[in-house]
Amino acid sequence: MSRYARHLPPLETLIAFEAVGRNGSFTRAATELYLTQSAVSKQIRALEDSLGVALFERQARGIRLTAAGAAFYAEVGVALERLQGAATRIRAAHQSNSVSVLCTHAVAQFWLFPHLLSFNRAHPAITVNLHASNEIDESRVADHDFGILYGAGRWSSLSAELLFPEIVYPLASARLQTAPVGTPAEVAALPLIELDASAWNCIDWRDWFRHFGLEHIPAEDAPTFNQVTLAFKAIEQGLGVGLGWEFMARDGIARGELKRVGAFAFVTGNADYLVHPRHKPLSAAAATFRDWLLGQTPA
Repeated sequence: MSRYARHLPPLETLIAFEAVGRNGSFTRAATELYLTQSAVSKQIRALEDSLGVALFERQARGIRLTAAGAAFYAEVGVALERLQGAATRIRAAHQSNSVSVLCTHAVAQFWLFPHLLSFNRAHPAITVNLHASNEIDESRVADHDFGILYGAGRWSSLSAELLFPEIVYPLASARLQTAPVGTPAEVAALPLIELDASAWNCIDWRDWFRHFGLEHIPAEDAPTFNQVTLAFKAIEQGLGVGLGWEFMARDGIARGELKRVGAFAFVTGNADYLVHPRHKPLSAAAATFRDWLLGQTPA
């Protein structure tokens, strides 16, 4: 028997574990994986049995990684990304009409995916392979045709085209009753949803208030999330007022499901850019995708 088959857990259990760890929920992971919650729970139990250690603590209000689970999650995420990157490179090398794009989960879900539906209708012969990861930087783009990177637009190895600027404002569910606010200082008195961005490059309420000359101390009982997408889901569910990125909030506001809280916004000066390696010529399919996507972006 192969040493991998003998010592490694089944791949599907690792994929389920990564999804549960990232989402912090069996239910959200099941939705993402198109599985039932019981199927995901069964895969996690099988993985824990294989490793002989508990990976999650089951609590009344949800789950969290154990110390062993957190350590394993860090390794599994890297391993799966490398495996996916290798598969993407091999696939792209042998499919002239395929394009691979790397971006964050938030950009993939709220901005790029709706565009891909339109692109597919316009160019059905071109396949776009989307790889979502929050562990994204300049070096990782080399494994793909394109990346969507956040920053000031200057990367030594990448060509960059502006997609959308970073605009952040207080956001709430349209169902949530909030007192009128006329100044940024009045936002601090509202029930705020906190974003813990300590592990990655993202603004939080401290940064937002500091832009307006104010200091912010989070309430001890404030709901706190370590991912933009999770905090956004909490906003949608009416848990409080959170930071809303324009590219994520625009459609919900237009549908009347979300509302801005106050008329002030933090325009950070950073933006998201479509990037690709300077040394790597674009295929005809990749050039078509770039030109089409930039054509959908307001000047």
